[in-house]
Amino acid sequence: MKANPIAGCPAPAKRIEVVAAVICRQEAVFATQRGYGEWKDWWEFPGGKMEPGETPEEALKREIREELSAEIGVDRLLCTVEYDYPAFHLTMHCYLCSLLTDALHLNEHEAACWLTMDRLDSVSWLPADLQVIDRLKKRVSSQSPTL
Repeated sequence: MKANPIAGCPAPAKRIEVVAAVICRQEAVFATQRGYGEWKDWWEFPGGKMEPGETPEEALKREIREELSAEIGVDRLLCTVEYDYPAFHLTMHCYLCSLLTDALHLNEHEAACWLTMDRLDSVSWLPADLQVIDRLKKRVSSQSPTL
C-alpha cells in the first residue's frame, strides 16, 4: 500500500521502517493516542522502530514492553504499509497480536482505548494507520465478524 499525500511531489529522502501491533481482544482492537511530537493527539497502533539485528517480531515485543509494560504474542503479519509523509517515507509492518498479560500501562502515550469494528472511525488516526484500518475492515467483511 503506497500513498503520497502531495500529488506530483517526489517522495521524501528520509526512510523510516517500523513495526506496529494490532492487538486484538474479542471484538476489539487496541488504539493509542500519541502524547508527543508533530502528530501529538493523533491515534495509532503501538509499536516503533526496529533496532539493528532485530527481527520484526522481536522489535514488536520489545516496543510493546517499553510502551505498555505488557507482553504480547505476535500472531501473523496483517499488512505492510508504505506511506509518504511530508518529511519522511514510512514502511510499517503491521502484525495481528494478542495480549499475554492483562495489565497495560501507558508509558509513552496520552490515552488508549479498545475499539470495536463499528467504532474504528471514532478517533483521528494517523494517515498511515488509516490504511491498516481499511485492511481490518476488509478482512472482517470478507470473513466472520470476529477479528
